[in-house]
Amino acid sequence: MGRYLDMINTPADVKLLTLDQLQTLAQEIRDELITVLSKTGGHLGPNLGVVELTIALHRVFESPKDRFVWDVSHQVYVHKLLTGRRESFHKIRQSGGPMGFAYRSESPHDCFGAGHAGTALSAALGMAAARDHAKTDEHVVCIAGDAALTNGITYEALNNIKNSTKRLIVILNDNEWSIAKNVGAMSEYLNRIVRHPSYAAAHKRMEHFLGRFPRVGPELAQIGHKVEEAVKGMIVPSLLFEEFGLRYIGPVDGHNTALLIDALQWAKRQDVPVLLHILTKKGKGYEKALEDPQTFHGCGPFDIATGKSPAKKEGTPPNYQDVFADAIVRFCDVNSKLVGITAAMPSGTSLGKLQEAKPDRYFDVGIAEEHAVVFAAGMATMGYRPVCAIYSTFLQRAYDCIIHDVALQNLDVIFAMDRAGLSANDGPTHHGVFDIAYARCVPRAILMAPKDEDELVDMLWTALQHHGPIFVRYPRGAGEGVPIKERPAILPLGKAEVLQHGTDVAVIFYGAVSKMAHETAAVLQAEGLSVALINARFCKPIDRDVIEKYGRICKVLCTIEDHVLMGGFGSAVLETLDDLRIDTPVARVGWPDNFIEHASSNKDLQDKYGLNSKTAIAKVKDLLLEASEERVKPPQFRVLGATARTA
Repeated sequence: MGRYLDMINTPADVKLLTLDQLQTLAQEIRDELITVLSKTGGHLGPNLGVVELTIALHRVFESPKDRFVWDVSHQVYVHKLLTGRRESFHKIRQSGGPMGFAYRSESPHDCFGAGHAGTALSAALGMAAARDHAKTDEHVVCIAGDAALTNGITYEALNNIKNSTKRLIVILNDNEWSIAKNVGAMSEYLNRIVRHPSYAAAHKRMEHFLGRFPRVGPELAQIGHKVEEAVKGMIVPSLLFEEFGLRYIGPVDGHNTALLIDALQWAKRQDVPVLLHILTKKGKGYEKALEDPQTFHGCGPFDIATGKSPAKKEGTPPNYQDVFADAIVRFCDVNSKLVGITAAMPSGTSLGKLQEAKPDRYFDVGIAEEHAVVFAAGMATMGYRPVCAIYSTFLQRAYDCIIHDVALQNLDVIFAMDRAGLSANDGPTHHGVFDIAYARCVPRAILMAPKDEDELVDMLWTALQHHGPIFVRYPRGAGEGVPIKERPAILPLGKAEVLQHGTDVAVIFYGAVSKMAHETAAVLQAEGLSVALINARFCKPIDRDVIEKYGRICKVLCTIEDHVLMGGFGSAVLETLDDLRIDTPVARVGWPDNFIEHASSNKDLQDKYGLNSKTAIAKVKDLLLEASEERVKPPQFRVLGATARTA
């Protein structure tokens, strides 16, 4: 007999299986997740934790009529397997395969796309309000992890439930983890509730009660355990959720399919908003993921038997985020006011190194980027030098705080924008390709991007010597293999690095696209052109002197950046030339005005969209040809007034 999983082509097929068969299906799904993700990488731990929940959802509800809104949506792999994407699942997060998050254009079963935390409850509430207004009868189910409760947007939505709908189901998937271990008061509230005085008092009374019946202790002990869970359930809603208008049920074992089905059927019948609190284990079904949930939250390919990723090849350069974190740890020794701040990304940003080396200089604020930025601003007013290490794409969420709380007050906050550029497997929600545009228009901001890992250290050291908001962008992955100096250099503010002089074409690059720029210059030189090669280093303040010099002596300028062209570094060069009244044409190479999809690698997308030296060379040649044709055109005369006389 084949797998039950192979018989599931639509959610309706889930309803045909018995409870015992659903248990077998759950194991088959876990096996599929482990097998596929060991080859492709992906969010293994979160998906192993929601297998029974996802099965129960599709058993009780009618997708896509009923709406499932997943917070972050990195835990939708099981949902995708059950909604017609099983045959392509082996290509999850790869070119031509399903996206690793919910994506509306991919399937009608993905009713709301996501990739950042804290959005699901607001979206679900909006859907419920629209349904009520339209007088239709579909159910709306929001599935959020406990980490979503560290995000301010979730509380804004909670505050509006009472006034927005009378029918909504919220599932709180409580596994004590976001990417790293959850932090903050809400985590303590949910996961260590036994410390609550009311719970402790009830527990003591229960012990006293049981002590009066020693002969039936074992039986009553079982009852006592149930009462303990009931007391836990009483504490939670009385203090929080019912105040927001949610009827609370739980905690419920999130790996007991029968219990989950019963609980969801109960929730489905209610005429008030409901919160179902379920307890799950991140990584359930794979021992290595249970032992190391942080690594297996989002992992690369790995060996199933050992759980280990392929060893780095000898001589592989360190990752940019590791270079960043090592530098911060090192600089803390000479700057007593330097602190590091992360928004639940100690491993992704590598600030976990600071936590380990100097725990008193490290702050993890949870998935709360807005709070992280204003928190940093507050520290800066007290003379501290906070470094906010936040992915470029996640820092977008704190844009108002950057302007209103940091820049307007000219506070000394350094923004270390990790993952600037593409994050190919994760797709458009995680590509950091807008930060130059959104940061360079902010008054007082300084924007830097290093060409290699040694220059990253120089830029961090330089940032510590200057005042005001400073943005340093750097990409995901390995550096260029450049040795890091023992003593970092202070870079002259707003000054580019001219790597070689030339008079026909100037190739000006910004950030870690040095290899592409060198390839472009080499090919053009081989064809007999005199080519200048310039490492911009700064986008703001931009080096006007260098742009003026090469704008006046060269026939064409070429800019290269790992960012959208609109509003990016190339745009800054064009604006500078216009201010200087220089009309030298500029060939700009970067990302188009689109949301870039996911793919197996950055190179796949670079080749598809032309972010490479081949495109740069072609654009430069086109402009050179246009310039030469313009010079040989005969002069054009216009006759003003009367009809021209001919000879």
